[in-house]
Amino acid sequence: MYEFLEGNLVFITPSYLVIDCNGVGYRIEISLSSYTIFKNQTKAKVLTHFIVREDAHLLFGFATEEERSLFRLLISISGIGANTARMMLSSLSSDELIQAIVSENLATIKGIKGIGLKTAQRVIIELKDQLGKIETSGVSSISESHQNKQEALLALQTLGFNKILAEKALDKILANDISLNCESLIKQALKTL
Repeated sequence: MYEFLEGNLVFITPSYLVIDCNGVGYRIEISLSSYTIFKNQTKAKVLTHFIVREDAHLLFGFATEEERSLFRLLISISGIGANTARMMLSSLSSDELIQAIVSENLATIKGIKGIGLKTAQRVIIELKDQLGKIETSGVSSISESHQNKQEALLALQTLGFNKILAEKALDKILANDISLNCESLIKQALKTL
């Protein structure tokens, strides 16, 4: 819903900031990595991810698109919520986390507070192939691929296909070619469903 917020930084801590956008103050949860970038600024453009829960509406903010893309991938994994993903991004830089996943470094991932052995294994299993196909600094192509997949999934559901079956078909297609656009994904999925 909110792509980014730009304005004056009114207050900043290592876990959240308050940004004034034309007289409205937004509280945005941030990682330690983003805090390091924002802490000496008075004005900022904060990339956001909006989460609606039954008990709260939360804004998570990021200094870079790479960090936001990785956050979105992490929260797509069963058992990893927004706060756990934020903790992972606070403990390791985006590049370090990607490297740990691609190299299957369980010890590094398990060393993050709140991450156990099973969760670390799930992160590696679900993200290794996606992250392994790109350079460490190229997370934005993953974000585009993830966005194309989500749009294609929504389109297939609208057409009446089962979400789980459609998602499996899209994952299989993306495993062969991560660069496909939304239209191509839908066309190929329709052939297999």
